[in-house]
Amino acid sequence: MLKIMVAGGFGVGKTTFIGAISDIEPLVTEEVLTESSAGFDNLAGLTDKVTTTVAFDFGSLIVDSGDGLLELLLFGTPGQARFADYWHDLSRGAVGVVILADTRRLDISFPALTFSEQAGLPHIIAVNEWDGSYRYPMHDVRQALRLHPSIPMVTCDARERSSVRDSLLCLVKHALTFTPPATSRLDAR
Repeated sequence: MLKIMVAGGFGVGKTTFIGAISDIEPLVTEEVLTESSAGFDNLAGLTDKVTTTVAFDFGSLIVDSGDGLLELLLFGTPGQARFADYWHDLSRGAVGVVILADTRRLDISFPALTFSEQAGLPHIIAVNEWDGSYRYPMHDVRQALRLHPSIPMVTCDARERSSVRDSLLCLVKHALTFTPPATSRLDAR
């Protein structure tokens, strides 16, 4: 079994990502957005968003590794800073993190990046290509996120099983060869 975190900012598609690939009915802790979250949750660019994850999402996937079956346990984090304590709990035993990024709101990727770097977890960036999202060259997104060259980036569509699978495989391959960089994005500030 391999435990994988799926992280990123509010509304980037973590619940959708897990739902697209899970072999089981995903466990979700979605709650309806209320007026009391209006001062905390920025809905810019999210006109159809009516729920949010308040604890974590969970899904499971069985893959053939070539050496036998391997179960991937997927844990999706809540995206808002007020739930950041869950990230530490969810990271225990994780082999790595898929960080979903939305180019319409790229700045909300920084907390997940910072967390992954500080925790020493292998991570990749999966740029979620939602309908209406901006398409930028990957080197521009890499530069905007101030990513170390060793951090893999992929594009994905969190609604498409094959796209999610490719993102997960990228993370697993990266985790197998991961060596923390001598300097991080945090050192470049």
